Amino acid sequence: MADFLLELRCEEIPARMQPKAKEDLARLFADALAKAGLPVGEIETFATPRRLALIAKDLPLATEAVSEETKGPKVGAPPQALEGFLRKVGLTAEQLVERDGVYFAVVEKPGRDTAAVLAETIPAIIRAFPWPKSMRWGEASLSTESLRWVRPLSGIIALLDGAVVPCEIDGIASGRTTMGHRFHHSGPVAIADAGSYIETLRAAHVVVHFSERCKLIRDGAAKVAAEAGLTLVADEGLVIENAGLTEWPVPLLGRFDEAFLDVPPEVIQLTARVNQKYFVCQTPDGNLANAFVCTANIDAIDPAVVVDGNRKVLAARLSDARFFWEQDQKTSLADHAQKLARITFHEKLGTVANKVERVAKLARWLCEEGIVAGDPDLAEQAARLCKADLVTEMVGEFPELQGLMGGYYAAKEGLPQEVAEAIRDHYKPVGQGDDVPTAPVTVAVSLADKLDTLVSFFAINETPTGSKDPFALRRATLGTLGLGLTNLNQLPVERIAEAVIEIWLESILYEPHAITQTLSGSDLSPGKHDPEYVLSGAYENDLRDGIQSLKEFTTDFFADRLKVQQREAGVRHDLIDAVFALGGEDDLVRLLARVHALQAFVTTEDGTNLLAGYKRAANILKKENYPVTPAQAGAQNDGAELGSGLRRNDDGAVELSYTPEPAEKALIDALDAAAPRAAQAVADERFADAMAALATLRAPIDRFFEEVTVNDADANKRAARLALLARFRDAVHRVADFSRIEG
Repeated sequence: MADFLLELRCEEIPARMQPKAKEDLARLFADALAKAGLPVGEIETFATPRRLALIAKDLPLATEAVSEETKGPKVGAPPQALEGFLRKVGLTAEQLVERDGVYFAVVEKPGRDTAAVLAETIPAIIRAFPWPKSMRWGEASLSTESLRWVRPLSGIIALLDGAVVPCEIDGIASGRTTMGHRFHHSGPVAIADAGSYIETLRAAHVVVHFSERCKLIRDGAAKVAAEAGLTLVADEGLVIENAGLTEWPVPLLGRFDEAFLDVPPEVIQLTARVNQKYFVCQTPDGNLANAFVCTANIDAIDPAVVVDGNRKVLAARLSDARFFWEQDQKTSLADHAQKLARITFHEKLGTVANKVERVAKLARWLCEEGIVAGDPDLAEQAARLCKADLVTEMVGEFPELQGLMGGYYAAKEGLPQEVAEAIRDHYKPVGQGDDVPTAPVTVAVSLADKLDTLVSFFAINETPTGSKDPFALRRATLGTLGLGLTNLNQLPVERIAEAVIEIWLESILYEPHAITQTLSGSDLSPGKHDPEYVLSGAYENDLRDGIQSLKEFTTDFFADRLKVQQREAGVRHDLIDAVFALGGEDDLVRLLARVHALQAFVTTEDGTNLLAGYKRAANILKKENYPVTPAQAGAQNDGAELGSGLRRNDDGAVELSYTPEPAEKALIDALDAAAPRAAQAVADERFADAMAALATLRAPIDRFFEEVTVNDADANKRAARLALLARFRDAVHRVADFSRIEG
C-alpha cells in the first residue's frame, strides 16, 4: 500500500472557486480510480491561491486481474448477429463461452501498475476539470485544442510512495518540486513524499489546509481586536474569503478617521467588507469603532507600513460613502420617490411608481379593515416612501442597503419613527431565520408589498413551476405567512386577495397601457380591446370569471405553502390535510390554530380511541354506501329528518320508532350534547374546546360498538343505527376530516 500526492500549481485561483475545486478534484480522482479497478480509500484535498492538491492514502501498488464478461446473442441466432458481436468484443467464435444457450465473451484483463494508471489519470483529470471560468495562455492558446485551466498552469507534482509518477500535459512534466510563499521563500521546494507535503510547505510559509488558514484568521483577528480593547464583528463569510486569498495569513488592526463614524455603521461595514475584505470592530458599549482588521499575506518586518497602506485605501472608499450619504440627504424621500416612475417593475406590471401606489392603498386598507392594528395614515405614508431609496446614490453603490438607507434618510428628515421603521424593515422577512417585524405599521407595509407582488405576478401567469421561481414568489408567500402568523389574529387570504385585485384593476383601468394581464386564460386588459368589448357584458363576465379564478389560485397557493412550512416545523402532514380538507375556510390563522389543537388532541388517549371509533363507523358507512351528508351532523331544525327511523320532535329531541338499547340511547344523548358544543366552539374559534367536546363521544361510541348490533335484522333499527353513525361521523367532521388522519 502507498500514499499518492498530486499538486497542480498555477497563478492565483479565485477564492470563490476554491471550495468547489477541492470537491471536483476528489470526485474526478475517485471516479477515475474506481473505473480502473483501484479501491479508493481516504482522500484529502487542499487549496490555496496558488495550488490545488490531493493526498490519497493506502493505494495498492497494482490493480488486480479481472475477468470481464459480455453477454452475446443466443445460440442459433442469425449469423449476422454473431458476426457483429464478435467484431464488438474482438474475439473469434471459438473463444466464446456457451452457457444456458447464450454466448458469452470472457476477457481476462491482467493487473496493471498503479503508477501507470495514475500516469493516464492525471492528464485526463486536468483536461476534464469543470472550472466555472477557465483560460488559455501562451502561443498554444492560438489553438482551440490547447489546454484550459483557471489560470496558467505552471507545475505538477505526482508522487506515489515517494517516487515520481511520470506524465506530461501541454509541455508541463510532473516532478517533485513546487514553490513556497511568493515573498517569504525563494527557489523551488522539493517534496519527499505525500506524508511530508504539509510540513515541508509550512516551512516555506505556506499553510495548505484551508480550515487551518480560516482558524488563523478567525482567532488572529479576534486577538488583535481584543488587544486594542475592542470586539471583532464576526463574519464567517469574510473569514472564508480571506482564507482563499492568502497562503500565510496575518491579521493586522488599523484605525480610520473618527469623522467617518457619522456615516451609518452598516455603510462602513459594507464598504470595508465588500471593497477591501476588512473586518470591523465594536467598542465595549456595542457601537462601531473607528478600527478595521485586514488580513495580510505576509509576515511584515514593519506591520505599521502594511496597515497604513490599507488605511489609505479604506479612507478613500469611506470618503465616497460619506459623499453619497450627504448628497442623498439634499433631496427629500418624497422627491426621490417621484423618480420611481422611470423604473420598470415589470413590462406587464408597469413601473415601480405604479407598484408603490398599489402598496400604499393596500396598506391603508389592511389597517382600516382591522386586519393589521396600525395607523392607516402612517401606513400609507410609509408605503409611498418605502421604495424611494432605490434611486439614491448609496443604494446604487450598495444594493444590499435598500430599505435600510430609506429608514435612515426618513429619520434624518424628521418623519415619524413608525414610518422610518416601516421603510427600513418592509422587506423583512426575506428568508427562513430572518427577523419578523412586529411593529403594526411595518407589518402593514410589508404585507401589502408582498401581497401586491404575489397577486400581480399570479395575474400575468408568472407562477412558480417546479424548481423555477424567478420572482421569488414562494419566498414572498412564506414571508407573508411569517408576518401573519406572528402578528395577526386573522389572515383571510381570499378576502385580502379580492382587495388586492380590486386595487390592481383600478391601476389597469386608469393606465391600461401599463399592464397586459391574463386571467382565466383570457386577455382582460382594457387597453387590449376595443371600447365596445370593454363596455360589454361579455367583458364583465370574463373579468368576473378571471377574478374568481385568481382568488382561488391565490388561496390554494398560500394553503400549499403553509402545509410545507408546517411540515418542516414538525406538524404531521395528515393532520394538516384533515383540517384543510374541510374547505370553506380561507383564514390561515384559524386553520393553523385548528391544526395545532387537533395535533394536541389526537396524541391523547381519548383522541386515539375516538379516531379508532370514527374509522370503524366510517368503514361501516362506506360498506353500506351511506352518503356523506354534513347536514345530518347537527341539523337543529325542529322535526328535521335525520334518517329512516330517526327524527326530532318539536322540542328538538331525537325520537325513534322503537325503544333504543341503553348504549344506543347513550350515544344519541352524547351527540345531542357534544355536536352543538363542538360546532359552536369552532364558530367561536375555541378549537381546544371543540376537541374537548369530541372527547365526550369517546366512551359512548366505544360502548355502542360493544353492545349494539348495527346491521340488525329489523330494517328500521338498521337504518336508524346507520343514521346514528352518520351523525357521529359528521359531528366529528365539523372539526376535522378524521378520514385523513393516519392511525
